Amino acid sequence: MEFLKTTVAIAFTTLTFTAQAQDKATLDAFSQSYLQEAAGKYDVAAASLLKVYNATSYETNMRLGWLYYAGAKSKDALAYYKKAMALMPAATEPMWAIITPLSTLENWVEVEQNYLAILKLDAKNSVANYRLGLLYYYRKDYVKAKKYFDVSLNLYPFNYNNMLMSAWTNYFLGNKNAARILFSKTLLYSPNDTSAQEGMGLTK
Repeated sequence: MEFLKTTVAIAFTTLTFTAQAQDKATLDAFSQSYLQEAAGKYDVAAASLLKVYNATSYETNMRLGWLYYAGAKSKDALAYYKKAMALMPAATEPMWAIITPLSTLENWVEVEQNYLAILKLDAKNSVANYRLGLLYYYRKDYVKAKKYFDVSLNLYPFNYNNMLMSAWTNYFLGNKNAARILFSKTLLYSPNDTSAQEGMGLTK
């Protein structure tokens, strides 16, 4: 029995030392990656992390996603951000992060999907609602655009972007009175705004 206790104690001590060594190696790799990033050496920074890479580490996947994006390797960035999303499905952080490389690659379908996923977790997020509104506005899907602009506008009624884009959306939907009111409010925020002035002229 004493032999068994001694064996267990030795095994536990060995595991503890191994874990501590791994933690130090990971911390050192992260520290080096920040120094290398500051010098603009994004590939080198990523290589430092890959030496201690653990596929189940959310933090490492997020960091690699950023480094590859910063180093103009958006496709590589996507792979790591997607791993982070799978590890933390209730987090909006990786969903926001992946939108940047997706936008760089002009993958607007997946950008849309990520904004919708964010809104499932955070329905009143004004930025996600506004950007989805923009996505649909530029597709000329003004009905959908209005749905999301309305949420953002109700949360921030005197925000320049919310007022102006809601005004133009209402204009293209034929709601000229609502558009005129919103253009007028936009001019209270930015009296010389040429877009709002143009809109006011069109709604007279």
